[in-house]
Amino acid sequence: MTSESVQPMSGPSRRAVVAAAGAAGLTVALTACGSDDKASGSSTEQGAGGGAVLAKTSDIPEGGGKIFKDEKVVVSQPTAGEYKAFSTVCTHRDCPMVDLKDDIISCTCHGSQFSVLDGSVKKDPAVKPLEAKQISVNGDSITLA
Repeated sequence: MTSESVQPMSGPSRRAVVAAAGAAGLTVALTACGSDDKASGSSTEQGAGGGAVLAKTSDIPEGGGKIFKDEKVVVSQPTAGEYKAFSTVCTHRDCPMVDLKDDIISCTCHGSQFSVLDGSVKKDPAVKPLEAKQISVNGDSITLA
């Protein structure tokens, strides 16, 4: 029987490979977190409070509202100068809602309807009102908090 010396394999160690994979993953995550909204196709800007500027106050009709599909929110103006925001996710089965006529937002999944002025249910099967969202108005900009 002959004795041979065993040479370690050349190349990176397992520890170096795992560390490099972790660093690559971290780089991807940080790049995604730091992406510019304008580069991703979003039309929102940063507001004074750090939230996304959704619209100008003049974009929201009095007694009605406007849906912001990407943000899953509807902003309304129940009375002149008063602005409210609600989720556009139906409280019945979590369907996204994009059908807005006058002051009623409708769910195409099961037919629920809600008032965009106060979030209340106008037609079942939903029984819970829309979730209120925080917005702020600064000058003529409406910002999602």
